[in-house]
Amino acid sequence: MPDIVAHGAEDRGIRACSLCHYPNGQGKMENAHVAGLPAEYILQQLDAFEKGDRHNSDPRKENTNEMGRMPKGLTDEEKQQIAEYFSSIPFRQWVRVVESEAAPAVRLTNGGLMVPIPGAPPMPLGNRIIEVPEHPEKTEIIRDPRSGFVTYVPVGSLAKGEELVATGAGKTIQCGICHGPGQQGIAAIPSIAGRTASYTMRQLWDYKQGTRVSPIMAPIVANLSSDDMLAIVAYLASLPP
Repeated sequence: MPDIVAHGAEDRGIRACSLCHYPNGQGKMENAHVAGLPAEYILQQLDAFEKGDRHNSDPRKENTNEMGRMPKGLTDEEKQQIAEYFSSIPFRQWVRVVESEAAPAVRLTNGGLMVPIPGAPPMPLGNRIIEVPEHPEKTEIIRDPRSGFVTYVPVGSLAKGEELVATGAGKTIQCGICHGPGQQGIAAIPSIAGRTASYTMRQLWDYKQGTRVSPIMAPIVANLSSDDMLAIVAYLASLPP
């Protein structure tokens, strides 16, 4: 593991990449899953953060704000080390998707993680996605990089999402045209399969709001409603990475 990934650079105010994204790059629902992404793509995103072309539509999301600051303090060599390291680690199955009419009652941690409230009765899911750690104590307390997530999605959303992803349903284009068979990426285009729905939804929403600049993705999400995007991210989360 490169030193910049393991320890960061305290003298430049840069925290270790492994702190948020985990040493294996699997990441959590409130940040990005960087394992297995093409090195070229990772470098492109560090550049986008540095230029201000990628930020969150909710300015209160501090970890995204931190990503906007961090690349400015990295050397080109460190950026290359980060990209090559995470790119070399295969992304593994991380999400278990459950269609349901109810989900655990949750609380929000200081770090932006949703965890179940012990002893609380389930709550109606409605037209939402609730995503929680598979083993809350492992994720919240000991930050276990091998413990994934459970994604509760509305009944019927997987079928609707599959139609939108596979055909565009008259609102957009097929995701696989760019992201390839199984949505597992082609060349420098990243895989979008098996990531947490929370993360993917934030990216689609930011593209739609224009806070993540992409001439390619902006027209693709332009005609999608929030319900469409909910179904898309539910289905993508259910796919094997």
